[in-house]
Amino acid sequence: MNAPSYRPFIGINLENKPAYRGVAEYDYVSADYIDAIVQAGAIPVLLPPVDNLDLIPEMISRLDGFLFVGGPDLDPRNDGFMIHSSVRPMSRRREKFDRALMKEIAKRRIPVMGVGVGMQLLNVSQGGALFLHLPEDLPNALPHRDSQGDHSLRHRVIVEKGTLLYSVYGDNEVRVNSRHHMAVDDVAPGFVATARCPGMSDGKSSSDDEDRSGDSVIEAIESCMDDWFAFGVQFHPEVKLSATDLDRQIFNEFVKGVMFYRETGRNILTMKPHAKETSKKARKVRNSEVPAERGARL
Repeated sequence: MNAPSYRPFIGINLENKPAYRGVAEYDYVSADYIDAIVQAGAIPVLLPPVDNLDLIPEMISRLDGFLFVGGPDLDPRNDGFMIHSSVRPMSRRREKFDRALMKEIAKRRIPVMGVGVGMQLLNVSQGGALFLHLPEDLPNALPHRDSQGDHSLRHRVIVEKGTLLYSVYGDNEVRVNSRHHMAVDDVAPGFVATARCPGMSDGKSSSDDEDRSGDSVIEAIESCMDDWFAFGVQFHPEVKLSATDLDRQIFNEFVKGVMFYRETGRNILTMKPHAKETSKKARKVRNSEVPAERGARL
């Protein structure tokens, strides 16, 4: 088998663990993310959360794409909301860096894949909003986190036709791992929801929003912008202990989209129009204002 003529460089952000009880501060990332990028044919480049944010432009100047990994919660106070008692914020150092990093990546239109809180950051950074605690915000939603806090919980997902996830899963029944209590509420302008977990009262599998109950949770979003290849998944396709071989093909699609953008400057997701966008979705894409308030603001 011939080696590819070019392997794209994919940046990966790191988790930050503050110093505690004599243990020094350190940065780290799960090897599952690194292995997923390598197996997809790309070269991982680890970016630690530096304090000097002025370094970010140079740090990402040689990258072809970026993977924002999962982790603890975003602090709602950074988006103007009061913190919920269930929120377990990531370190201030990581969040400050990640938010500045996402802003610069969006400005440069560097291809992006977000996983878990990485998808949530992609959404809020572009003007979307989040549910802070699903058991309270959507009481009829299916469970999305088990008491053990691992990835053993799996639930069904309804995937929109004509999307990146559909190219992976097709018409097969999709069940993904789940470990979160926050989720995308209002989808950011320029993006659409492309996969959802049906709520407990939702017995339908239609791709139309009007056919769903109001308690379904968004599990994936994709960019509708021709000049930016960007998408996110709420579940974790990288986790070797719970993800399937099919789940990990999402990284292959990411690298394929990165290469397409490198060669054409276009978003591969817009080459195949999403199946039947509703008027509600179209309004969100056209709306350039920040979404309405969710919860109590500071």
